Amino acid sequence: MGFLDIILGRRKPARPDLDQLFAIPSAAVTLQAAAGLTPTGRGSVCFASVEGGAFTRVRQEVRELLDADTATGGIPVEFSQDSYGYTWLLARHPPEDIGGLVNDLHAVNTSLKDAGFGPQLLCSITGFTTAPDDRGQQRPLALVYLYKRGTFYPFSPVPGQSERRDNGLELQIRALLENDLRVEKDLTRWFPVWGAPGL
Repeated sequence: MGFLDIILGRRKPARPDLDQLFAIPSAAVTLQAAAGLTPTGRGSVCFASVEGGAFTRVRQEVRELLDADTATGGIPVEFSQDSYGYTWLLARHPPEDIGGLVNDLHAVNTSLKDAGFGPQLLCSITGFTTAPDDRGQQRPLALVYLYKRGTFYPFSPVPGQSERRDNGLELQIRALLENDLRVEKDLTRWFPVWGAPGL
């Protein structure tokens, strides 16, 4: 950070720390004990695709790496594109294997970063759900990791309602996880990820 940055009050942005993803299993224990939220076994990585052979090669390597266990019952990863043109990679594990899911998400992020495509990484999400209520309905929740900020935030869309989120649950989860994760303090950065694979 330079002298002008200090005088003008600019702060150096947080550096991405992919090892923060390994705190998710600990956070999952907190979420289950304090809020009754359980992992869904689904998680995804969102990135901006780039044209060219190098990016296609890295994407294929990621698929081969994560699909290596399909012969022994593992679930193949899925790629999809959203309405904004971003690519999502969806990984699935048994809900009790949150560690394996986090390893996959970390591997995707690391592979893209190491190949020089770190600027294309946007976020990673890990899915959770509440226990069924009296009507048998469950509420989804995602822990969203912002690659460029190195922070997490909770996102909870309201089931059956178009683009409405459960702000009360999100704030409750923020308070619960402040000791487990590096939570994003700026609420304007809690971007909605409507329809994200893994929710």
